[in-house]
Amino acid sequence: MRLAVVEGDGIGKEVIPAAVKVLDALGLDVEKVHVELGYGKWEKTGEAITDDDLEVLKSCDCILFGAITTSPDPSYKSVLLTIRKELDMYANIRPIRPLPSVQGILGRSDFNFVIVRENTEGLYSGIEEIGQDISWTKRVITRKGSERIAEYACKLAKNRRNQVVIVHKSNVMKSDKLFLDVCRGVAVSKAVDHTDELVDTMAYKLIRSPEKYDVIVTTNLFGDILSDMSAALVGSLGLLPSANIGARHAFFEPVHGSAPDIAGKGIANPIAAMLSLKMMLEWHGNMPEAALVEEAIDAALTEGITTPDLGGAYTTEEMTSAVVDHIKREMKK
Repeated sequence: MRLAVVEGDGIGKEVIPAAVKVLDALGLDVEKVHVELGYGKWEKTGEAITDDDLEVLKSCDCILFGAITTSPDPSYKSVLLTIRKELDMYANIRPIRPLPSVQGILGRSDFNFVIVRENTEGLYSGIEEIGQDISWTKRVITRKGSERIAEYACKLAKNRRNQVVIVHKSNVMKSDKLFLDVCRGVAVSKAVDHTDELVDTMAYKLIRSPEKYDVIVTTNLFGDILSDMSAALVGSLGLLPSANIGARHAFFEPVHGSAPDIAGKGIANPIAAMLSLKMMLEWHGNMPEAALVEEAIDAALTEGITTPDLGGAYTTEEMTSAVVDHIKREMKK
């Protein structure tokens, strides 16, 4: 496997090295290619990502990505949007499940759902005009984009509970009617049970009764908001991984941002980055290794080894060492 390693900005420079230590402990044959992207590079060179960077990323099988600080400068080119579009990674997958010994806002552990978010269009189209008196962003919904994200969601559902909820706002935004109709058609063709919800109603129901849901498919902005909100169910944004999947490339990143307020303090939670690594291993077919990563994380949490965001006093390095040590012990058996 040829892996692009992008630390990015802020705590990305702490949690991605932690995930790489976990990867190294597994002893897999991985060629790591380190690529500098993001706000720090933009400050030094005037470009957050270049055409040469994109060529390097395209030459790799997949990408392990940290976090990016976004500049308020209108000329700043979004790294994430650029990568998603250039590598056509249309499906953003965000699993939401409880972890051992960690309580979310409801104090419950009976839920396990996944948000499947269209990743290349919607309000993140990148088609914008910024002015002093009026600014706008063009919301783009296409049949192709809707079909392929619905197909991905249905494929996931077939391996789970065969249930999909289509989330939209077609009562206000008529462009969502296309998304809804296409997703319904795909679900029928794949023989997947399906319902639909308005996004505001879905937000309420996820907090009220998260156990009722399995696979949720939605547009770009709605998926972003619902998945970050759902972090409260798990206990922290520092626990949520994600994958960006395309036909040829895949990109794995923690959901959290660069968190400049805690960057460099050694207290960032590395679990989301490690779980993103686990998703990467699953995508590549390394199922035993992926299961071992999850087991090691669960073991550390069960032992009470947690960072400050979870009420603990352990550092990023100490949390990482606990996970790595468990893997090494199991590898010797």
